[in-house]
Amino acid sequence: MIHLLKHIFRTGILTEPMPAEEGGPQREIDRLHDEILHVLGRALTIREVDAGSCNGCELEIHALNNPYYNLEGRGIKFVASPRHADMLLVTGPVTRNMENALRIAYDCTPDPKLVVAVGDCGCNGGVFGESYASCGAIENVVGVDLRIPGCPPTPLALMQGILAAVRKSK
Repeated sequence: MIHLLKHIFRTGILTEPMPAEEGGPQREIDRLHDEILHVLGRALTIREVDAGSCNGCELEIHALNNPYYNLEGRGIKFVASPRHADMLLVTGPVTRNMENALRIAYDCTPDPKLVVAVGDCGCNGGVFGESYASCGAIENVVGVDLRIPGCPPTPLALMQGILAAVRKSK
């Protein structure tokens, strides 16, 4: 334990430096928020479905609700039931165990529904591909409207993908 504490004191606190430009990424985030609500004309509800991922994409999706990105503050909400959702945000390669659950969530989502595949695994199966335990890409199980590549995609890329999916639906 002492060894670990000494290492922490030697290393110090490691954080990202503040952006040099005034309002840099925050200005882009605000623009995306406003454009999503302008295009949609109302609040957007999203149901996130983990179909078998490593949770890297989920960490980035959860970051969308932190005070920096603040999606809920702009009327974009994550819901617990696909029956209340406008969009399914699906991560991971679809495992055989989750194949039926994903189809049920898709069928329960009211029309018009949007399905967004998140991450390399959701887009094309990633490093897992298709096997006895995995169906591979999400489009092998349900229809996909938009793909957001990356391993994992950044919160900004997720917001841009959500906006592109909303634009495509209109």
